[in-house]
Amino acid sequence: MRLSSTKLTALLAVTAQLALSTAGCGSNFDGNVYHGEGFAFRVSPAPQGWRRMEATGAALAYEDGTTGGQVLVNARCDRDGEDVPLRSLTQHLFIRFTDRVTHSEEVLPFDGREAMRTDITAKLDGVDRRFVVWVMKKDRCVYDLLFFSTPDRFDASIGKFDGWVKNFTALPRPVDP
Repeated sequence: MRLSSTKLTALLAVTAQLALSTAGCGSNFDGNVYHGEGFAFRVSPAPQGWRRMEATGAALAYEDGTTGGQVLVNARCDRDGEDVPLRSLTQHLFIRFTDRVTHSEEVLPFDGREAMRTDITAKLDGVDRRFVVWVMKKDRCVYDLLFFSTPDRFDASIGKFDGWVKNFTALPRPVDP
């Protein structure tokens, strides 16, 4: 079947409208609870100075307007990571980075499980960034909570992030029928 250019244009317009109308249906955030595809988590209200932003590949993202630091939270479930050590999951986040220097790496209690907290400086495209990342596995999901900034502004905002992270809670997953 061949479509006329008018029908093709109309079909593309409807397809685009459907894509836009369903783009946000897989997740939502009410300021405390984020619902994604197959997972949900609760966080504290954002600290003063943080503003929510959109970031490709992140469930939730903030920018600290006072220091320029950024926060990314992501989760993935039933895809990978169940049998992968926390250190390997953390290192995977930095595959494309060079000149990595690990300042600290420790396994700590986190949301009723263990999580790895790693403080690392690394370069992406020759630009230095300092990161703290928490990686946790829970209920067939991997959660990454990441903070980064320029090294010279890191100390000014890492305290807010570490305080905020302590209240993270992965919510129970729906039971499979």
